[in-house]
Amino acid sequence: MAEDAASSLVRLMQASHTVTLEQLPRLIAEHAAVVGMYDTAVFVVDIRETVLRQLTGQGLDAGDGGQEFSVQGSLPGHAYQRVTLLAEPGESGGADGRRRWWVAITDGVERLGVLRADTDTDDEPLRQALRDLASMIALLLLSKRSFSDSYARLVRTEAMNVAAEMQWNLTPPPAYAGQEATVGAVMEPAYRVGGDSFDYAVAGSTLHLGVFDAMGHDTTAGITANVAVAACRNARRQGASLAETSRHMENTLIEQFGTSRYVTGILADLDMETGRLTWVNRGHHLPILLRDNRWTTELACPPAGPMGADLGLPVTEATEQLQPGDRLLLYTDGVIEARDAQGQEFGRDRFIDFILRHHSGEHTLHETLRRLMAAVLGHHDGKLDDDATVLLTEWRGGHQQELTP
Repeated sequence: MAEDAASSLVRLMQASHTVTLEQLPRLIAEHAAVVGMYDTAVFVVDIRETVLRQLTGQGLDAGDGGQEFSVQGSLPGHAYQRVTLLAEPGESGGADGRRRWWVAITDGVERLGVLRADTDTDDEPLRQALRDLASMIALLLLSKRSFSDSYARLVRTEAMNVAAEMQWNLTPPPAYAGQEATVGAVMEPAYRVGGDSFDYAVAGSTLHLGVFDAMGHDTTAGITANVAVAACRNARRQGASLAETSRHMENTLIEQFGTSRYVTGILADLDMETGRLTWVNRGHHLPILLRDNRWTTELACPPAGPMGADLGLPVTEATEQLQPGDRLLLYTDGVIEARDAQGQEFGRDRFIDFILRHHSGEHTLHETLRRLMAAVLGHHDGKLDDDATVLLTEWRGGHQQELTP
């Protein structure tokens, strides 16, 4: 079984190189059937992580005629949330009395959706073959989605404005794990986000982190954020320090907009080998450090003023030594300033308490952020007045094996 499954995966990968996203469901089904996995189906999650939609390969969104499941309250959704493999209850769930399985599709810790498959057997080699197929499907989806409008349509549940279109194409994937660190990010309102953005990248043993909030909530705010992040990456990739990078961002913004547009932000570097954190504060909310799931502190750093405001304040690089298991929260004001019908803010304390309660071993970092944004939206009756972005980083420090569920 194991050898046949491995060979089938190799053939699937080789056959996938020249196919489109629309051709993947049939290709996957053909190769899965060879090793005893029948009636396979791939379901991808929407960008807000609320529904799982079947990739059928038909129609403008490659999902015509497919099923849809809620992430909250369904068995496929439970497999997605828990990043696990689950069988339908009872003796059978699939056709012909076969056992039906649901398997989370992940690339590292980025959750893309779930795989459905029916089998005649139930043993550990079979379960491992299902996990392996799900991993291969993740790679196939990643290789096709960057140039597929069909994928973009399938993972949207409503129309997206131009600013959000720019922001989602600007940001890196919402999840990363490697070299002792895990990163998760969320942005709301997903289809109307304007000036918020996040960024992270890895170079050697350094993890670069950034959260930015551009003035305004319109398309121009999105353009400002795009220019800021591009300038950040440009300086960073030329070896600039954090202070130099933030000054380069400011100079670029002034060249483009004068002083009519500005961006606040936190830029940080984490040495993933030692846990040494360095950051600069450009007029933004201070980073929050969570330790031992109970100790919380704001990391102080003198503000240098928003980038683009040309205030001429000195840029100070602050440092902090992280301990294994420490979590770093970078965020924008829309998270804590969301108000309910009575005008009560979601608030900083509730924000921190939510992270502490939900990310205590019960949920992954990324599931915690999904639930956080659902809570923030629920608090504000489903519609935010301001952009809300969270970048949550955990440093494992010598526990690389714990990065993935």
